[in-house]
Amino acid sequence: MPATWDDLVAFASTLPEVAESTSYGTPAVKVAGKLIGRLRTESDGPLVLRCSASDKAALVEGDDPAFFTTSHYDGYDYVLIDLDQVDADELFELVDDAWHLVAPARLRAERDA
Repeated sequence: MPATWDDLVAFASTLPEVAESTSYGTPAVKVAGKLIGRLRTESDGPLVLRCSASDKAALVEGDDPAFFTTSHYDGYDYVLIDLDQVDADELFELVDDAWHLVAPARLRAERDA
C-alpha cells in the first residue's frame, strides 16, 4: 500500500528526537536538527530521503519504479521516492535506516541499548 507524507511523519515521530520541520522551504523530518528527508515541490521527485551510498545504488538500479535519482543528487547519499508508488513498510524501513545514519551517536547508543 502506498504511503503519504503524513504516514512518514507519523512513523518518523516514533523515533527518538525526530521532529517535523522545514528544509529549503519544504516540509521535512529531522533528528536532532539534522535532515532525514523532505518533500520536494519541484517536478523531479516528491520525497528526498537520506540513505547509504550502497542502498541508493541498489534502490535506483533495482526494478521498483518508486526509487530514482537525478543528476542534481549525483554524489549525494539521498534517494528520490515516489510516495504514490512506494510500499509503506519499505518506506518505514528506509526512514529507520536514515535515522540511524543521521542521529547523533548518543541517540543511536541509547536506542540500541
